Amino acid sequence: MTSIIAFSGAGISAESNIPTFQDIPGIREKLTRDYATTYPKEYAKVIAELKSVIDKAEPNAAHISLAEYDILVITMNIDDLHQKAGSKNVIAVHGSIDNIVLYGDMAPMYSVALDRVLKMNKDDIFLVIGASLSTMFSYQIKEAAKYAGAQVVEIQEKAAEKVPEFLKNYFRNCED
Repeated sequence: MTSIIAFSGAGISAESNIPTFQDIPGIREKLTRDYATTYPKEYAKVIAELKSVIDKAEPNAAHISLAEYDILVITMNIDDLHQKAGSKNVIAVHGSIDNIVLYGDMAPMYSVALDRVLKMNKDDIFLVIGASLSTMFSYQIKEAAKYAGAQVVEIQEKAAEKVPEFLKNYFRNCED
């Protein structure tokens, strides 16, 4: 039986009005363990601002369709929108807004995610959604999927429209 694993980045949540890191210059540097330790008040302000945006956000059609089809999701996002949409099987490699894995911290879920992807095979689909491949982990996990033999499908824009369409067509074809 073919399985699908979705790998999501900030692009999936952009349509839920959560800005990507490219939209917030300098944010990566403020989400480091060093910054949090050196500038605790400034760090707390950054987290409070992010939390305010995240608390107002609602899952979009991409999040909802992944939940409806019970797709395993590996996400770099800390917004919990997959869980809010109803996804039961989410590997949040950077944690959540209330418990963030900062740059410079150990990220134990990286190995959990990579192990799961390496168990894929040639009949499986690794669905990359709104994840720029400029981070090392994004690059590594996509390469792991290719190494495992999975078909890599990328949806980098208009995820709220294209993800539900892709999944509907995929599962319709499985029934035929």
